[in-house]
Amino acid sequence: MKAEGHPDYHTITVKMTDGTTYQTRSTWGKEGDVLSLDVDPLTHPAWQGGTGKITEKGALSKFEKRFAGFGLSKTVHDKNADDAAAKAKEDAKK
Repeated sequence: MKAEGHPDYHTITVKMTDGTTYQTRSTWGKEGDVLSLDVDPLTHPAWQGGTGKITEKGALSKFEKRFAGFGLSKTVHDKNADDAAAKAKEDAKK
């Protein structure tokens, strides 16, 4: 095995977005360097369980809004909903 086969593994300080720090061992930087995080589990919605900047509307809603005046007067989604409502109304009469 070569003597220089592995990178230097040393202690660094990690600084979280709220200013707290902790020591860990890494191959990043040099001994004693500080790694400042822009995103961490304290601020990112993926770790917090929130929606953050994720929009509530889906891809279909965005598509319909973008192409609302292009061609058809009603979207296929609206037509299917109207058909289903009419069928339910007929079934209720029976």
